[in-house]
Amino acid sequence: MLEKLKELNSFKAFKYFKEMNQVPRGSGNEKGVSDFLVNFAKKHNLKVTQDASLNIIIKKPGTPGYENAPKIIIQGHMDMVCEKELHSKHDFLKDPIEFIVEGDFLHANGTTLGADDGIAVAMSLAVLDSTDIPHPPIELLVTTGEEVGMVGAEALDPKDLEGRVLINIDSEEEGKLLVSCAGGVREKIKLPIIWEESDKNFVNCLIKLRDLKGGHSGMEIDKERGNANKIMGRFLMDLKSAIDFKINSISGGAKNNAIPRSADAVILFREDDQTIVKEKVALWNSIFKNELNTVDPDVNLSIEILEDNSRKIFSEETATKALQVLFLIPNGVKSMSLDIKGLVQSSTNIGVLTTEDDYLVFDSAIRSSVASLKKLICDETIVLAEMVGATIEFESDYPEWQYDANSKIKTVFENVYKDLFGKKPEIAAIHAGLECGLFSKKFEGNIDQISFGPNMYDVHTSKEHLSISSTDRMWNYLLAVLKEIK
Repeated sequence: MLEKLKELNSFKAFKYFKEMNQVPRGSGNEKGVSDFLVNFAKKHNLKVTQDASLNIIIKKPGTPGYENAPKIIIQGHMDMVCEKELHSKHDFLKDPIEFIVEGDFLHANGTTLGADDGIAVAMSLAVLDSTDIPHPPIELLVTTGEEVGMVGAEALDPKDLEGRVLINIDSEEEGKLLVSCAGGVREKIKLPIIWEESDKNFVNCLIKLRDLKGGHSGMEIDKERGNANKIMGRFLMDLKSAIDFKINSISGGAKNNAIPRSADAVILFREDDQTIVKEKVALWNSIFKNELNTVDPDVNLSIEILEDNSRKIFSEETATKALQVLFLIPNGVKSMSLDIKGLVQSSTNIGVLTTEDDYLVFDSAIRSSVASLKKLICDETIVLAEMVGATIEFESDYPEWQYDANSKIKTVFENVYKDLFGKKPEIAAIHAGLECGLFSKKFEGNIDQISFGPNMYDVHTSKEHLSISSTDRMWNYLLAVLKEIK
């Protein structure tokens, strides 16, 4: 099928991409492809290191005239996300990925293609295999487990790398150069619950918030979409000012890194207050529809009277503290970058709220491209937790890659892009994690990085496809950049 691409300058990159995809390489199953890279290096008489995490480093000297040029690290990850159509019988543990060329696109047969990030590795192998491409000394770094938490990058020992300029090929939009990414941390506030029993004559009801759009807490946080947990807290706080109700449970959201689309609260109140509750629900439903008309027009707050006569409720003190935390917990965009237009610099998302036997748990994802601003949000929630006698835990902390206005590799990439394509590239950042953040930490900030890549679409799905012409252009771009570095 790749015969159609033989006339392309990047044909050898596609050839290596197909060879890589003969070897199963789902996250956690990288031994085969890691060994494939070792064998490639040995075949080409190149120095290779395979560490305990199966990360690969292959080193190639600079070509004539480039022997003393700065060493360049070219980086991608070898693992891929394994998704397939329901009807597919593909076995990701043993079957090769089938390539299909249709027009300008390369895709697989009912499975993920693995262009994320196999095309980066394939392009790099084509450079290492070449005898006629001018380039500085190259250290190819191929990591494992990127798709499941950047496992390989976390385990990497930086002493095995001499270069201090890194080109990451793990972006998915041609013409967009990534120069920064957010770091993040998961935060859990655990408020102890004191349980009591309500009066027998209380009515049980379910307050339901539904049909918000939600979205990725990094990529969509700037769209001002409604957060179901915060909205529910706002409604309950106002209802508390009108009637004396009791709380049996509050819950919402599914993942801390996703903006919650729905939330539930089971509350109990006196029969005489039922009309007030229904009026409040109707009032706030109209308020939310008005406020969120542009971004979440389908938002819906409703009430359902329950036949369940459960009398288990939060104590008054617990209920007061629960609403205080939910009402005051930081959420949404906290600051915008002044260096990169439109970039969210720091944010937090109260993604999951659960009522457990002993605790009400508030689970948030905090992100920032500036370490001190991430700490600021953490400190704010620490103070809030202390005020209500809750505990707080932080886990899955990963570092940021802070924007460097004086980056030399950024300047090279900008100038070469303009020379090749007659226009300036877009300088951008991502409000999510990249391996570059971990490399920045491991090299203690002493590394100049950039990320680029060809157009690919529907990654992490069975519809994943890669633009052939874009890959060819980005191949030519990479070679022009390497030629420029002396």
